[in-house]
Amino acid sequence: MSTGSAVQRTSYEHGTSTTPLIGDPIGRLLEQTASRFGDREAVVSRAQGVRLTYAELDARVTLLARGLLDLGLRRADRVGIWSPNNVEWLLLQYATAKLGVLLVNINPAYRSHELSFVLQQSGCRVLVAAPSFKTSDYRAMVGEVRGECPSLEHAVFLGDPAWEALFDPTTPADAVTTASAELSADDAIHIQYTSGTTGFPKGATLSHHNLANNGFFVGEICGYTEVDRICVPVPFYHCFGMVMANLAALTHGSCIVIPSAAFEPGAALAAVAEEKCTSLYGVPTMFLAELEDPGFASYDLSTLRTGIMAGSPCPVEVMKRVISEMGMAEVTICYGMTETSPVSTQTRRDDDLERRVSTVGRPHPHIEVKVVDPETGRTLPRGETGEFCTRGYSVMLGYWDEPEKTAEAIDAGRWMHTGDLATMDDAGYLNIVGRTKDMVIRGGENVYPREVEEFLYAHPAIADVQVIGVPDVRFGEELCAWIRLREGATLTEDEVREHCRGKLAHYKVPRYVRFVDEFPMTITGKIQKYKMRADSIESLGLQDAAAAQHA
Repeated sequence: MSTGSAVQRTSYEHGTSTTPLIGDPIGRLLEQTASRFGDREAVVSRAQGVRLTYAELDARVTLLARGLLDLGLRRADRVGIWSPNNVEWLLLQYATAKLGVLLVNINPAYRSHELSFVLQQSGCRVLVAAPSFKTSDYRAMVGEVRGECPSLEHAVFLGDPAWEALFDPTTPADAVTTASAELSADDAIHIQYTSGTTGFPKGATLSHHNLANNGFFVGEICGYTEVDRICVPVPFYHCFGMVMANLAALTHGSCIVIPSAAFEPGAALAAVAEEKCTSLYGVPTMFLAELEDPGFASYDLSTLRTGIMAGSPCPVEVMKRVISEMGMAEVTICYGMTETSPVSTQTRRDDDLERRVSTVGRPHPHIEVKVVDPETGRTLPRGETGEFCTRGYSVMLGYWDEPEKTAEAIDAGRWMHTGDLATMDDAGYLNIVGRTKDMVIRGGENVYPREVEEFLYAHPAIADVQVIGVPDVRFGEELCAWIRLREGATLTEDEVREHCRGKLAHYKVPRYVRFVDEFPMTITGKIQKYKMRADSIESLGLQDAAAAQHA
């Protein structure tokens, strides 16, 4: 006999697992992998013509660690890395991990004022940088800001004698062994700057335990073993490259293939074909560029089995093409954020096609997720839209030297509030449907509008400015600046963009500029950005982009 209607399940899931978490620091994991798979290739950098086995990688890492000790670096010191993808990036990632020195990842697209902020806020003692890349003269920008950064003692440029000297150290090898023995897996090891959900860039501080486990379980879900070869066109400065690729490979004895210093579709396709890669990574725009490459049909992609599409909302049609045209039958979607190391949910290789192309999957092993009412914090019934929250080993230690901002993001129960709006279905699969805040994600890059607004406010012709995200088929979102000019002032769209170029990273430069007399506001004077977005979609003719289906 029925006693009433069934109790509705709440939007809570726990990624249960019989596989234990890893308890070792990252440097120890490298040594363990080198002892198990010493003769297997660990990294191939095609543009540099470099190939290293795991035994060779570990030996080079130990040499560099000794060189860093020569510079006087010790546990908990900070070293910045400002470079596109190369072998040196990987060497520094693992050398700092062996010593317990925190690696501070700096976006290669940053300009001088962004570089200065990161170096000062993190208190970097050493900066390792490429001399230049594309149109960026890193050497000149470092010279420009060095006087503003009192903690910075050494700026070492890749390829210079000072860099080479680090591989001819005077510090004995047993000093590295001693330093490594003193480390705990719970020690902070990386600072990654993210616009996050509020305010200016904040340094998400992550531990060995955060990162090693997240990389391991990403690799587990992709089914990696020592025979896998992962093509990595995504940047190392981001968790996508540094954790989901490098640490997924390290914990499984797989090989990292670096196709080029920065993404080039032809180079990525050639790397897959010639290196017989089994996995390929990218944000949706990268996969789209590869599919549209004029020479696409000429590349043999038959070795591809899996890969990851992440970093930005994944269009359903692009996922379907990746599976059918690139042969990536086991490709997965990951969802997460820098503050969670980064992955919280991932689709599984055995999920049906509909779930694999139209959701962001289920919680990772050992990870809890819930969807809550943003106002009350109450966990919502399944199917209702609310804020995505996550808890577990992956949640960051906090924002570097910013306890108040940490408390805004992580509540008393250790739940990370992502700021993303999500729904959970009856089977525990998640869809991301929007954001509680107005952060913009352009091609996998987080942009917080306030930072761009503050920069534009300084222009003498601008009285007021609001920046929003508008839909874009290729990048997911683009920036649109609504500008109110000072009385009598004149300014063109091109002049606004030119004002930004060279001073803001390219992905922060507004693609669209609208000059207006006023902004839509509530009675209490709050800007209604959702109305601005709707108006911009209409006036800019972005209806098709807005209608594109994403997971």
